[in-house]
Amino acid sequence: MIEVLAKLGRGPVFLAGELLECVITFTNPLSASSTSASSEMLAWASAQIHCQFHASEGRVALPPSAGGKPDVQAENETVFVPNRGERGQCILSTPPKILFCDLRLDPGESKSYSYCETLPVDGPPSFRGQSVKYVYKLTIGCQRVNSPIKLLRVPFRVLVLHGLKDYQFPQDEAVAPSNPFLEEEEGLKKDSRLADLATELLMVATSRRSLHLYNISNTRGKVGTFCIFKTVYKIGEDVIGTFNFSEGDIPCLQYSVSLQTEESIQEEFQRRRGQPVSYSTHARHQEACLHTAQSSFSLPVPLGSTPGFSTNIVSLKWRLHFEFVTSGESAGTCVVRGGQSEAVTWTGVEQINVDTFSWDLPIKVLPTNPILASYVSQFSSTNSISI
Repeated sequence: MIEVLAKLGRGPVFLAGELLECVITFTNPLSASSTSASSEMLAWASAQIHCQFHASEGRVALPPSAGGKPDVQAENETVFVPNRGERGQCILSTPPKILFCDLRLDPGESKSYSYCETLPVDGPPSFRGQSVKYVYKLTIGCQRVNSPIKLLRVPFRVLVLHGLKDYQFPQDEAVAPSNPFLEEEEGLKKDSRLADLATELLMVATSRRSLHLYNISNTRGKVGTFCIFKTVYKIGEDVIGTFNFSEGDIPCLQYSVSLQTEESIQEEFQRRRGQPVSYSTHARHQEACLHTAQSSFSLPVPLGSTPGFSTNIVSLKWRLHFEFVTSGESAGTCVVRGGQSEAVTWTGVEQINVDTFSWDLPIKVLPTNPILASYVSQFSSTNSISI
């Protein structure tokens, strides 16, 4: 028996264009003093990154050519097929890299190999929606002589930040940002600069603040105003907004704000023409606000959520969904006098006519530092199998 352990060096979340590094360790766990101890042999091992796409048959109509022709070698257990046995289609893959050939491990011996690959910048982000899924995995294939291939899969998450693909790094290293006290390989140096550039671009895009004021009104008049200072956020940030009902003519009894994503299938891939858009709620705030002059809310954008994106099949957008409950009567009838004594008691009415209406405000959600997103990732940085 040989134990295979794969460990991602920096965590399970990466930006498209970054360098993924994984250390794969092969170990013969038997002790040399064991009576059944013997050397173990592996014929070869190879590794490859691929992105698996899966679509809901009830919502997405893929063309017949999208699936491609089945690979005649896919059923051959001695051929390295990273996505063998998985649902959906492999829409993106990197060239396979051979880790070794003819590896012999004595009892208690282990050997480690480093796999490095740059993640493609033209792929979709990791996404698990109601209609489609994009899942990234690193697959390590190992084979004993005259035995089927064993596959070890390491799932990870990819964030896509538009704009990195077209950025040209300085050719003159003398003017490029660097640390003179460290010696880095060229690939690692570029990867570090890419992460720094992404952090800088995200900071610039999400730090711009300007006052956005919106009048809230229905057919009967003005309810109040809504204020928000920016509409571009990173995952992990809080969306903060305030209401001012003091200038309204129509009393607002209650409001709710929901942070939602809108998942829509491109028209040519819709199963039914005009099929509804799928909505998912990630955070919600609700408050009773009768006789309240001002109110505010704070909704966190989950670190595990997917930033907005668009592919040829699906698009994901973010929005704030507002719902207001207003009084159908004048403000004076919202309360009644409970007694005629000197101390006046006011109580709420038992029944009141209300009007309801909703409003949607689009916002933009971008990725964040992948190291920060790794803290809440559902994926593990370490995976193992025994063969």
